[in-house]
Amino acid sequence: MTEDARPYRPNVGIALFNGEGHVLVARRLRDDGPEIVLPGCEWQMPQGGIDAHEDPLAAARRELWEETGVTSAAYLGETRGWLTYDFPPYNGPWHRLCAFRGQRQRWFALRFTGAESEIDVTRGEGGADPEFSIWRWEPLARVPGLVVPFKRAVYEQVAAEFSRFAAPAGRF
Repeated sequence: MTEDARPYRPNVGIALFNGEGHVLVARRLRDDGPEIVLPGCEWQMPQGGIDAHEDPLAAARRELWEETGVTSAAYLGETRGWLTYDFPPYNGPWHRLCAFRGQRQRWFALRFTGAESEIDVTRGEGGADPEFSIWRWEPLARVPGLVVPFKRAVYEQVAAEFSRFAAPAGRF
């Protein structure tokens, strides 16, 4: 078996915590090339690509806005390093993500400081197509069990690193 020579796509993930210490998760609408959705594993936290020459934190704030409409968020922290996952085997039509073996992610923890009326995952900001149908707040420790299996190890690491933010605001 040969090593996959394709690069990892630079990507950010966002754990948006509310005042109770829960994170925002949203239900995926559809597959996105090799980023498949499986029954019972449709939920995830916001994530997206880093543009050329873009700062990862700026990319996280942009992706959060594009996917959820949220701009009211305070920085809490980020993962100690980059986390990677490989895409599952994909035999569908060519897709922009086919150029990559998977994603290389820097995760950011942000505290939501706005009103819930700001959150709209169905709109798609900045010309982006909506990726999600609905959203909810979820305890961080439960989120790895809601995502597709190929992302689960990354979500487990994010949950471990960000557990200190999973307490109600003011208690960490």
